[in-house]
Amino acid sequence: MTIKSAQARSSLALLIEEKLGYAMIKQAKPMQSGGRYATSNTAQQTSFFVQSQHSPLKRALKRQQLQKIQRQQNIEAVMGMSLSLCPDVTSRGRPDPDWLEHFISLAEDIANHTMQKLWAKILVGESIAPGTFSIKSLQTLKLMTQREAEALQKCASLCGYLEKEDSYLIILGYYKKPSILDLLRKGSTETINLAQAGLSFPHILTLMDINLMYRQEIESTSLQKGQSLTLIYQNKKINFEAKSNDLVLSYYKLTQTGDELKKLINTPVNKTYRQLLNKTLEEEFTLTFE
Repeated sequence: MTIKSAQARSSLALLIEEKLGYAMIKQAKPMQSGGRYATSNTAQQTSFFVQSQHSPLKRALKRQQLQKIQRQQNIEAVMGMSLSLCPDVTSRGRPDPDWLEHFISLAEDIANHTMQKLWAKILVGESIAPGTFSIKSLQTLKLMTQREAEALQKCASLCGYLEKEDSYLIILGYYKKPSILDLLRKGSTETINLAQAGLSFPHILTLMDINLMYRQEIESTSLQKGQSLTLIYQNKKINFEAKSNDLVLSYYKLTQTGDELKKLINTPVNKTYRQLLNKTLEEEFTLTFE
């Protein structure tokens, strides 16, 4: 047995003992062959069993007690963090009792410190403005894998907030509608390669699969010369003003659940994405940063 495999087995044994409340020991017994036990020269089968004189029922009760202790520690950690994170502002009311019970039943299983902080932010947000986070968002966050969380993290740095729709979106590019006199000619189109800013197509598909992003690209209304669209990126506004007529912006839009979970992630606008916005839109749009 190599050192690495020995370390892995030792670590696993400690983990199992921590969760079961009992250590497991090894027992080797001869393997059967043709209905009879093999000789001492043949291979042996190794099995592990719990080292305890307690009955399975008592062992099950102890494991349940350990789970309750861990869950209590988890929810206490989340609530302690929420008090540390809560700003000194006026609350709009108390969270709905049913919402709070759902929150506790889900958050008590969260042992990872980073994830506990996210749950603490949810409790703070809901305490300040009840209705900010839906139960569906809580369930989505609870089931989210590391890969899905990474995709949301990368997405968040590209999202602009559209105040009039209370929603987040990612600008993809634009196209110019062909004039009536030139209908046979396709209007000019410019598209941003989001992978260059760290958001790959598999990331996008992942967000769509867990219902954080709509599956179809969405288009703005046709913008005429002088009309504009304003997005907010981490408290900084970017104004997109059309230089000519019949310009249409295309974008990905987050769903309601995506909007709610995006609020938990405070990241500055991706610098590469900002450069790509300038380069892609500069011919037909004036970008003003406030």
